[in-house]
Amino acid sequence: MSVEVTTLKNGIRVVTHEMPHLETASLGVWVKAGSRHERSNQHGISHMLEHMAFKGTNNRSARDIAFEVEAVGGDINAATSFETTAYSVRMMKNDIPLGMDILGDILSNPRFDEAELAREQGVVIQEIGAARDTPDDLVFDLFQETAFPDQPLGRPILGTPETVRSFGSGHLNDYLGEHYRGQSIVISAAGAVSHADLVELANRHFEKITSSSGLSGDNSAAEYKGGESLLERDLEQTHIVLGFEGLPYHGEDFYAAQVYSGILGGGMSSRLFQEVRENRGLCYSVYAFHWAFQDAGLFGIYAATGNDKVAELTPVLCDELRRSLDDVNGEEVARVRAQVKTGIAMSLESSGTRAGQIARQQMLFNRTIPVQEIVEKIDRIDEYQVMAVARRLLEDGNLTLAAIGDLSDIESCAKIKGRLAG
Repeated sequence: MSVEVTTLKNGIRVVTHEMPHLETASLGVWVKAGSRHERSNQHGISHMLEHMAFKGTNNRSARDIAFEVEAVGGDINAATSFETTAYSVRMMKNDIPLGMDILGDILSNPRFDEAELAREQGVVIQEIGAARDTPDDLVFDLFQETAFPDQPLGRPILGTPETVRSFGSGHLNDYLGEHYRGQSIVISAAGAVSHADLVELANRHFEKITSSSGLSGDNSAAEYKGGESLLERDLEQTHIVLGFEGLPYHGEDFYAAQVYSGILGGGMSSRLFQEVRENRGLCYSVYAFHWAFQDAGLFGIYAATGNDKVAELTPVLCDELRRSLDDVNGEEVARVRAQVKTGIAMSLESSGTRAGQIARQQMLFNRTIPVQEIVEKIDRIDEYQVMAVARRLLEDGNLTLAAIGDLSDIESCAKIKGRLAG
């Protein structure tokens, strides 16, 4: 069946994709409130609120929530990103009413007990410590912060130990009331689900959610800056991220940028994998990425290599970037187009992936985009469009460089710009 959408009286959108061949359903609540919507004194509160949602309501203890879900074989999870927070469950089709009851309860009736909050603050601070101890995570935090300095989009999602410790139950309640409003929420489900039944459940369990938009936190537009951030550490490898300003989801060449990223470093057949790993053996992990946000984007390359290989690696990365400006062929474009389309087809086989996909489309585009429409856009991309987007991404030379490890052979932004200019 096709995707169905209903808007409730309080502004919440309910979107479903029924998959009759499944016996389970994935359903969740997506909220347009992520780390980029936080004020400076709220840094990390979106993620803290996500944690506390499972720590008890006025009707259930934290233990009750876990046991009720797992007693029917289901699972419950949540995730915070820069632009959204999501709470999801996956259950047998007959247990969907229970899933909606629990999701509605944790978001409409949270208790935010101070003792639970103190314990969970300790857990989150441990999570922050784990991220700081993981160089291939930390280097991306440095990269994001350098690309968008002194902006919400440049701050780590987890917050800092200092900001996390500063939150009391009143701060969480204020943030919940400010951001968790009807127009900012999408309830999405895919799998063995009836749209009419889900709308009825949503009306019942989310009726406390108000429709007014309220305050909006920090909604300032992102402004890419670039620069370099280098952190000396005694590690076996040096971790490097080299990037440029990318395109937003709404960008005309968004899909071309995705294809370009795949050609450059999207798999074992990509240019970077073949040249850097297969031909030269310079590193185990190397890939390209294009991250899109509502009004901004980041394009770049990640590589981790032995400290004695850094001097050789950087020129190779620059050579591949420079070559891609005017040397892309139709065969590799066709190969990556096929990879992207296959990924889309595979997403339709996962109820969880599909539920998230249609929720994000509602938030970003205020509609669900037919799969065929996406496929047709991808099929129209040719090598000339890919080279044009490559030049658009790279030729202004405003790059961002982040590195962690032995910095003795790390080249400066100025030197890398010179290499890219030829």
